[in-house]
Amino acid sequence: MILLTKKDFSIDEAVSALRHRETGAVVSFLGTVRGFTGKRRIAKLMFEADRSAAQRRLKEMRLQAIRRFKLQDVVIIHRLGTLDVSEKIVLISVAASHRGEAFAACRYLIEELKRSVPIWKKEYLMKGEARWVPASRQRGLDD
Repeated sequence: MILLTKKDFSIDEAVSALRHRETGAVVSFLGTVRGFTGKRRIAKLMFEADRSAAQRRLKEMRLQAIRRFKLQDVVIIHRLGTLDVSEKIVLISVAASHRGEAFAACRYLIEELKRSVPIWKKEYLMKGEARWVPASRQRGLDD
């Protein structure tokens, strides 16, 4: 399942959808809005996307991960719109026969999402300032 949504989502529902007879491991990554970046205090974040391009890339990533890591299934959910501190941003959950493949696939998917999916982040600081986050910071290169 691939989902870009402005609505909150249920982690339990996403994980439950991954349980299959062949599944021995479900590994998830949950990204949330933290209240700081460096020394700056964050009030909220806003996420925008090129929806059709993002959907297309997420579907490609899902299929690549299923083949590469021999997964049973993958769920990727990313929120759009304005989110407050501690709200859920992104969930990646993978189901595999073994934990090694599940952990590796989950790590691969979040790194690939940050590297190649057209989703942009704007930070709103407690001081009232707002700024678009440079791509290198979104990818964790200087964060």
